[in-house]
Amino acid sequence: MRGSIAISSVMALALAGCVGSPEERSSATTRPVERVADPSWEKPEARTCLAELGSSGASFAPLPDRFYGAGCSTVNSVQLDRVGGDLGELQVTNLGAVACPLANSFAGWARYGVDRAARQIFGSPLARIETMGSYSCRNVAGTGRLSAHSRAEAIDVGAFVLEDGRRISVKAGWNASREEREFLRVIHRSACKRFGTVLGPDYNAAHHDHLHLELGSGSFCR
Repeated sequence: MRGSIAISSVMALALAGCVGSPEERSSATTRPVERVADPSWEKPEARTCLAELGSSGASFAPLPDRFYGAGCSTVNSVQLDRVGGDLGELQVTNLGAVACPLANSFAGWARYGVDRAARQIFGSPLARIETMGSYSCRNVAGTGRLSAHSRAEAIDVGAFVLEDGRRISVKAGWNASREEREFLRVIHRSACKRFGTVLGPDYNAAHHDHLHLELGSGSFCR
């Protein structure tokens, strides 16, 4: 569904149908679905979030609230397929459920942080952001504390593809050419202004191949 269509149409479809803690990647074990509930889009704050995401030019679909047990859930979430850029839509790959407030932060970062940095540094617009996913029912590695991924409140980003075909990955580009290093550090700093926790290759070996972008009101940036 195009996020830019009228909010009433979005509501009809919806009704039909490690905040503050640094995180390392760990193997995920998805627990059986225990309960599926009606979407929470009737709440004023949820409707406002949905409208904001639609006005940004994103393409998305609202999802039903799901509760997976053991504290894992996807509430007030969307399936995000594309986000708006200055010159057109930007594709986003490999995302599952994403909490709506996180989707809004991600859309703003993609447009104003990533796309504009790509054009300034490489002379080519951004075409696609490749992620390593969003929701995953797991703990922060080495702890008994649930990851922000267990609430669909974190996205791991692995690479960026430009319209001219060039692909800049976090793993290969972090210490590669001057342009790639500059680009990845510029968008890392930009992410730190929009997300509560941002972790990259300089944080630890577990983040050598991605940027971890986490919803929250904090300012943990590494």
